[in-house]
Amino acid sequence: MALDVLLEMKRYLITQLDELESIKCSCGHTKRGFTEPDNEVATVHLVDISKDSKAHYHKRLTEIYLILEGEGYIELDGELYPVKPMTSVLIKPGCRHRAIGEMRIANIPIPAFDPEDEWFD
Repeated sequence: MALDVLLEMKRYLITQLDELESIKCSCGHTKRGFTEPDNEVATVHLVDISKDSKAHYHKRLTEIYLILEGEGYIELDGELYPVKPMTSVLIKPGCRHRAIGEMRIANIPIPAFDPEDEWFD
C-alpha cells in the first residue's frame, strides 16, 4: 500500500517544519505545516520575523504565537509588550498585531490558516 494511502487512513498528521519550503508572508518568512486541503482544524507555522513585519488582523482566525528564539515586542491593538523565548500570546479575531524584532516563532492558527482572512488597514 502506498504511503499517501496509508496516511489518508490515519487519524493524525505529522509534519517536519524545518524541511518545508519557506515562503514570504506579512511577518517575514514562514514554513506552513498541515496545509492539506481537507484539514480545516488548525495549521502550524515556523516563522522567521523580519524587520518590516506588517500589522494585520484576521476576521475568523485565532492565532497562538510561541516565541522560540530571539527577543523583541508583540504589538497588539497598538500596544507593545516585550517577548522572549517561551512567551506565548493568544491573538483573537479582530486584534491588529505584529511581532517586532529578530525572532523565530511557532504560530498556530485556529481554524487552519486561510490567506483570504488576512486584513491590512
